[in-house]
Amino acid sequence: MIPAMPATATTSRQASVTALRWGRLVAMGTVAALILIAGVWASWGTAQHVMLTKGRERGTVEVTRCGEDTCTGPYTPASVGSAARGSVVIEHTVAVRKGRTYTVVVKPGSDDVVRSGPSGILYSWVPMGGALLLASVVVAGGLRRTRIAWVMAGSGIALLTAAFVTV
Repeated sequence: MIPAMPATATTSRQASVTALRWGRLVAMGTVAALILIAGVWASWGTAQHVMLTKGRERGTVEVTRCGEDTCTGPYTPASVGSAARGSVVIEHTVAVRKGRTYTVVVKPGSDDVVRSGPSGILYSWVPMGGALLLASVVVAGGLRRTRIAWVMAGSGIALLTAAFVTV
């Protein structure tokens, strides 16, 4: 009779299952956090200019010519200290069309502009919406936190839908 052997094997098995569970939580938590950090990082490059407009040059641009990746047009200042420019560059996206006028903010030290206002803010945070959707899959599958995953996915969908509607 060896009653102690199964108890040791069971304890050893429980310890390994617990270690694997914690390893999965740490790994998937790290992946989800990295996805969200990458979303903020990708969004903040444009969002900082749109959201923190104090002291920045603000005005309008009338898009006169579009290439594959960029559109150009004359810049008309709307803020104090802003100078008119013959041509500024705005990213050519679904949100920019030739012949239309957009309110913009000039990126410091360049002739590049980004859209301002509610549509510019929402459009600049689109990468974060995608990151929320991607991270929700990791949270649901890897961390098995379905309620949190649904909230993240809903937030991502709401952000992307709002950006689509306003643009």
